[in-house]
Amino acid sequence: MAHAYLLVGPPHVGKLTLAMNLAQSVNCRRSPVEQSLPPDFKVLSCGSCAQCTRIAAGHHADVLVMGVGRGDVGGTARTVIGIDEVKAALQQASLKPYEGACRVIIFDGAEFMSEEAANALLKSLEEPPPQVIILLLTANEEALLSTIRSRCCRLLLRPTPKQQVLDRLVAEHRAGPEDAERLSRLSRGCLGWAIGALGDSQVLEQRQAELERILETGEAGLEERFGYVAELASLFVKDRESVRQLLYLWLGWWRDLMLIKEGAEEYIHNTEWLTALRLQASGLTAAQIVGLVKRLLQTLEALDANANARLALETLMINLPRK
Repeated sequence: MAHAYLLVGPPHVGKLTLAMNLAQSVNCRRSPVEQSLPPDFKVLSCGSCAQCTRIAAGHHADVLVMGVGRGDVGGTARTVIGIDEVKAALQQASLKPYEGACRVIIFDGAEFMSEEAANALLKSLEEPPPQVIILLLTANEEALLSTIRSRCCRLLLRPTPKQQVLDRLVAEHRAGPEDAERLSRLSRGCLGWAIGALGDSQVLEQRQAELERILETGEAGLEERFGYVAELASLFVKDRESVRQLLYLWLGWWRDLMLIKEGAEEYIHNTEWLTALRLQASGLTAAQIVGLVKRLLQTLEALDANANARLALETLMINLPRK
């Protein structure tokens, strides 16, 4: 195996699950023979030995997961992975494995690493310690230093086809046919999101409320829009990823508007909002819809480049077309 991997994919697509599987695979105590499998059968891990179960439970001394939102600093949620966190992780990596065969350091949300932290990590990637694997998980690999990307083995996790998500929800999570169809449609191929929404009704309720706000904002004046921006800018300081996901929800809404405008309603995601979508699309031109989609993408890029969140979002709202 390589000493460092870069796992790339959208949120909830399975990056952390794969990272934990890789951690299990290098520490698993049971060989394919002990699992009654052919010697040449490739398997990540048994999933049932003491090493695998401790890693899955988050109790393994040699597997460290670091990222934004994991713990807090002075009562404030962590929004970046700082140099102190990276140095602490690398210090642990310099030690021999305590209970397993290999130490595994996982940076969940590597794009949120500060420049100083990234440079500190780069030195370890250039001269990796023995018996250590470093896993960088990111939804935005362009935000990472090119020198870091070049020193990692890149694994791209693509969204799962809708039918596969549906089948797994039914077979493995006992979802009803209607729930499975709806969640697989809304998941955008991210099985983790679908599983989470199946077990927590508040996920869909929150999504419903956010879509209502999107619809209201599209018909509101500048004062109401700027009030909405103030809320998002305040949230961005505490939780950047939530704002990014909200903008992706905006993208999904305007994607549906374009599909309706072009006569392809059968492909829309938000079927529950079909009447409202049709009404809004009837008052917009295709050029207006495309222009707003481009503006949303530009706003996401600006936020990833650490632009002023309030200014970027206000520019978006000013350019939001009305019927």
